[in-house]
Amino acid sequence: MHQKFNVTGMTCSACSAKVERSVKKLEGVEAVNVNLLSNSMTVDFDEGAVTADQIAETVTGAGYEAVPVVKNETKKAKAQPETPGTSMRIEMKKMRNRLIVSFACLIPLMYLSMGHMMGLPLPAWFHGNENALNFAFTQLLLTIPILYVNRKYYEIGFKTLFRLSPNMDSLIAIGSAAAVIYGIFAIFQIGYGLGHGDMTVVSHYTMDLYFESAGTILTLITLGKYLETRSKGKTSDAITKLMNLAPKTAMVVRDGEEVEIPVDEVAVGDILSVRPGQSVPVDGVIVKGSSSLDQSALTGESIPVEKEEGDKVIAASMNKTGFFQMRAEKVGDDTTLAQIIQLVEDASSSKAPIAKLADKISGIFVPVVIGIAIVAMIVWLCVGYPFEFALSIGIAVLVISCPCALGLATPVAIMVGTGKGAENGILIKSAEALEIAHTINTVVLDKTGTITEGKPRVTDLVHREGLRPQELLSLAASMERPSEHPLADAIVQYAEQENIPLQEVSGFTAMSGRGILAQIGGVEYLAGNLAFLEENKIPVGQAEEISHRLANDGKTPLYFASRKEGLLGIIAVADVMKPTSKAAIEQLKAMKIDVVMLTGDNQRTAEAIRRQLNIDRVVAEVLPQDKEKEIRRLQESGRKVAMVGDGINDAPALARADVGIAIGAGTDIAMESADVVLMKSSLLDAVAAIQLSKAVIRNIRENLFWAFFYNSVGIPLAAGVFFTLLGWKLNPMFGAAAMSLSSVCVVGNALRLKLFKPKYSATVSQDTNPQLSQDGTVTVQSFENIGFQTNQKSEGTSMTKVMKINGMSCGHCKKSVEKALGAISGVDSVEVNLEEKNATIQMSVNLDDQLLMDAVTEEGFEAVSVESK
Repeated sequence: MHQKFNVTGMTCSACSAKVERSVKKLEGVEAVNVNLLSNSMTVDFDEGAVTADQIAETVTGAGYEAVPVVKNETKKAKAQPETPGTSMRIEMKKMRNRLIVSFACLIPLMYLSMGHMMGLPLPAWFHGNENALNFAFTQLLLTIPILYVNRKYYEIGFKTLFRLSPNMDSLIAIGSAAAVIYGIFAIFQIGYGLGHGDMTVVSHYTMDLYFESAGTILTLITLGKYLETRSKGKTSDAITKLMNLAPKTAMVVRDGEEVEIPVDEVAVGDILSVRPGQSVPVDGVIVKGSSSLDQSALTGESIPVEKEEGDKVIAASMNKTGFFQMRAEKVGDDTTLAQIIQLVEDASSSKAPIAKLADKISGIFVPVVIGIAIVAMIVWLCVGYPFEFALSIGIAVLVISCPCALGLATPVAIMVGTGKGAENGILIKSAEALEIAHTINTVVLDKTGTITEGKPRVTDLVHREGLRPQELLSLAASMERPSEHPLADAIVQYAEQENIPLQEVSGFTAMSGRGILAQIGGVEYLAGNLAFLEENKIPVGQAEEISHRLANDGKTPLYFASRKEGLLGIIAVADVMKPTSKAAIEQLKAMKIDVVMLTGDNQRTAEAIRRQLNIDRVVAEVLPQDKEKEIRRLQESGRKVAMVGDGINDAPALARADVGIAIGAGTDIAMESADVVLMKSSLLDAVAAIQLSKAVIRNIRENLFWAFFYNSVGIPLAAGVFFTLLGWKLNPMFGAAAMSLSSVCVVGNALRLKLFKPKYSATVSQDTNPQLSQDGTVTVQSFENIGFQTNQKSEGTSMTKVMKINGMSCGHCKKSVEKALGAISGVDSVEVNLEEKNATIQMSVNLDDQLLMDAVTEEGFEAVSVESK
């Protein structure tokens, strides 16, 4: 079972490491992932061995609180789900109140303790040794409110310390508490000195109170936490925006009337009304009306999409123009929007492999720092320095060390990166995928639906001279309309697009794998491949050269002819390329990434596309399982492979690849099989995903470098390593300021990712090859009238053949034979003689005898013989 928990009480990476270690020890727990940034934990466990309540109790035993997140599966719940921004705002409000109180007390505290050093005036009752108790006790009173409002550091810090799992709060608690305790000790010493008249003791301890250090440490740490929380709130903006897209209510049609209900109560099958300006409440299908929908928030496409009856619509799309009614098909957590939010949340809370080093260090960081502070104090005491000096060193070491910077280095960058991807329609399912993507050196592309549209379109129309293109298109579309072949659909759609009137068709016959026969206006026409025309003795002449050229360009030529007039023309159909495919492939190559295309198409079509797009290598005529084998072969050769496919028939290859990228509007199978889902159908988004990965990993490395550099320099400085040589000694107050600044710097650096934009080389062309372009234009050309066999007679002459026919008995038989023979291209006239049982055929070319006899036989008569005259 996969369960998410909200965890409270964690303040640094040592906390998250402790929670993770504690839960991992439970029997039945398979995987644990604790996210400090979102204060959440995901656990995969065996329900038969351990329960969610037991996991929560274990977290409580470690010093924190965990509550299982229960999805709203009932429709009774009226409350809207809490967004990440809601809890962040509550936390910020509390911190702001703490800050106000802290600064309200710190400012007079600093004035009182430090003002006289800067020549600032103080009331008379604070001056001199005789007023030392007033001076010290007032500082204590000003410090107490700061301690109280920031007591959380002590509650958590000492609790974790006593449980032998100290965290950042423990460092702050020990350091500030030590300063306060020493200050109270100093007050007693001042009292002792005043009581015994020892003004030397009074003067000494008056200058070493350290209340201002404790107040400053707590106030600056809280300020840093406040700024950090504000910055972290911005990292979850993407999820919050997505959640806010979902409409809160829906207009459902019941008993013929519209009723407004909470969107949570919409059930599958409900009919909903959506008016202009409203958002689509759930996923479904339009059953009435049409409109233009803005899907930019989900797919990133700025141009509204036209939708009509039967089209699918997705939740959170904005209805721009028309009114329509829809049938709900996916509701609640099953909607596309809910799945996108879940993907982004899962990715944000997952850990990248690069974070493991930081986690390991964080687990031992705090105990080591406490050890360093103790050792540093002992060393300075041993070399003869006073206790006050050693204490100052110990406190500085405790407050300057920053495990937060280590703990935040990875998750903030992951959250901002995945959120930025979601804004651009790039859904990254895990931090691991985001990290691996930057190492990709080979991209394998599926052809259909990835490089191409996945839908055939008419690209060329070649007509015979004397025949208008519109006439050929009308004839072709009329013949193809009864066909169920996808290439036929392309021709019919193109004719409809051009407003070409269609004709009545009779006698439609489909010849599987070859073509079709149909009659229009009493004339028989043929449509199909070259072999089909050759079977019917229809020569193509010079048009065959045109056909070969089209085929070499990756197009499928369809021949159209009549038995009477011969070849009428060729219409080429192809699965056209997306407008961004060429630019995307060029960009991948510019990034030094090898490109391989896998396709089930024939070698000729694959080779044509390879030439046009300058792809490094193609593998044609492959089955889905063969694609998976090719991915494995590349991996075994040492390549890091990304597979880009449509997520349906490419599922095995997507799962096998180091990074599987599903292109298209996020089908269920795509989300299951792929690591990255591209909501738009642009291949350039695959390039953007790789660039985003590189930017995120670069940002994480910068964060980790800063965190390691800061601690490796700051801790020795605080410990006084440079004091004997350079006289550098760090005041604990400056250490606290530096600690706060380090966390803010890490989060601020991660927020730079919000400025990420894909960068494409200036040399990359945005135009595709016109041979398979998607601009909708169709190349029109013509060819000369085609002669038949090489033994044909000279133009203007004719020849006569007489066919002996049995079975004719009436005028209907006569008309049938004349019609059958007259439909053959090259036949000028036919005269049937019922008494002599023959047909005299006048021809302009020498037609094959068997062709003539077959035409008669197909009408149910017996063709006995053919003689030439």
